[in-house]
Amino acid sequence: MGDRKRKYILDTNVFLYDPRALDVFEEHEIVIPMTVIEEIDRFKKDVNETGRNARSTSRRLDALREQGSLRGGVSLPGGGSLRVDYADGDADLLRITWGVDSNDNRILQTAVRLTQQHGDAVVLVTRDTNMRLKADALGVLAEDYENAHLDVDEAWTGVVERYVPLEVVQAVAAGSDVGLDETGLIPPNAFVVLKALGEEVRPAMARVRPDGQMLRPVAPHREGSWGVTARNKEQWFAMDLLLDPEVQLVTLHGMAGTGKTLLAMACGLKQVADQQRYRKLLVSRPVFPLGRDIGFLPGDLNEKLNPWMKPIFDNLEFLLSSRPKTRRSNEPEYQYLLDSKIIEVEALTYIRGRSIPQQFLIIDEAQNLTPHEVKTVLTRAGEGTKIVLTGDPQQIDNPYVDELSNGLTYVVERFKSDGIAGHVTLRKGERSPLAELAARLL
Repeated sequence: MGDRKRKYILDTNVFLYDPRALDVFEEHEIVIPMTVIEEIDRFKKDVNETGRNARSTSRRLDALREQGSLRGGVSLPGGGSLRVDYADGDADLLRITWGVDSNDNRILQTAVRLTQQHGDAVVLVTRDTNMRLKADALGVLAEDYENAHLDVDEAWTGVVERYVPLEVVQAVAAGSDVGLDETGLIPPNAFVVLKALGEEVRPAMARVRPDGQMLRPVAPHREGSWGVTARNKEQWFAMDLLLDPEVQLVTLHGMAGTGKTLLAMACGLKQVADQQRYRKLLVSRPVFPLGRDIGFLPGDLNEKLNPWMKPIFDNLEFLLSSRPKTRRSNEPEYQYLLDSKIIEVEALTYIRGRSIPQQFLIIDEAQNLTPHEVKTVLTRAGEGTKIVLTGDPQQIDNPYVDELSNGLTYVVERFKSDGIAGHVTLRKGERSPLAELAARLL
């Protein structure tokens, strides 16, 4: 098609994912079917991020309306244009014979009509896979919202291997910092497994210093944190980042059972309760599994939170199981940590608008966040706060993100070259042999 201008029809889910979508299509024309306006109006009452994105989109469209008629078309800052499309004859053009007269099918009717008028200059942009399949069957060009995806050749794991002379391995094993010719090419805080050239010796473990110029040995952390010690090298690396106050942002990938949340909580408790390095351990997670806000559950706030935060409480139970009992009541053993404000557990809904200084903040299940949501979380960090994001991009419940467009993956890629951030992908399940096998086979 060359440089020919296109007409991009945007589906509702594009705006619910990214309310700034109007700014990414440059000189092309954006067409919004009236059905999309109706759906945005329905979503704008939600109290979650989807509702906020719907309201933001509505405000933006209303501001553009002041420039002129949206049906006639208005100019956009990038050189393109926007118009809202409505035609009451669409149903005659495309009789729905394969299903109900749904909003998706109404949007497809608009796409079919515009394709008949303008040919392959028309493209339907939707994050809905089935919508793209139906569009293809109807002869309509369809694309995913590409601005949602990171352009990465290979996911960053935070760990690399290098073969070096024997004396370098021995120096690191003896506890000395060493230089490496290519450290400038390896991101800061990356872990390097150093293997000796032509020698059968135990590899040495090092981490690139935040300045990116030297390697320093990874601390052994043999004493562990709250009864938790590393069981494999990736967990060892994770503890090294979690216990380093210079690393203000830590991201941990890993399948279920690899110890992401447990390690984060154990290291957080050590630095909050034992070392008083941080004022509080704040643990939060998105309320997403059933697509409902906590307000739909009965009871007070604590009772509403309990079903969503049960995995956090399970980890606390495990951490305290090997420590001396402090209570004889029927209350859970971790209750004293909550009562003394050493730990606070909150739904992510209540993070927005706050300033969080001097705290160790853990965001669990961060793969369910959009890039906009994760930005909201990170910008809450006050002076002296450390943020840990844990999650598994293979287990996403949010229908508006995928493995390459979720907030956790965005943070890993965008921060991997910054000295205040570190990342490790945990690979080996340690919960139980059955749990690891299930995570790999199912």
